Amino acid sequence: MGNWEGLNRRKFPRANFPCLVVIRKGADDRDVILTHTENIGIGGVGVILKKEIKMFHTVDLELDLLDMGGYIRCKGKVVWSVQRKDGKKKKPLFYDIGIEYENLQEKDLKRLEEIIKNLAQKQPTKFSGKDV
Repeated sequence: MGNWEGLNRRKFPRANFPCLVVIRKGADDRDVILTHTENIGIGGVGVILKKEIKMFHTVDLELDLLDMGGYIRCKGKVVWSVQRKDGKKKKPLFYDIGIEYENLQEKDLKRLEEIIKNLAQKQPTKFSGKDV
């Protein structure tokens, strides 16, 4: 386990599933971050970013689950943020960021549940069922 083991406890199971994510930190187009998921769950998403987003900051999320079902759009709240440690100089230090969904629509929740259930059945070793 890593040195931030206490933060690695989750309310909902998560699966490794690299889908596309658009994060908007504000109304300005310069505050848009295009990335992909580190892992995804029905309660939130984990991403790796070059820039930090402060704890409890509210963002707009767009998730492309790559299942031809269109984007999932909702608000999200940063619930954890940890800077990765890297001994290499001249390399950017990345941030592991956990974002909890807010105002997720029921149809989108069901879609996420189905995808995560299928992933868990196909790749049980890549499925994380830790509690927060």
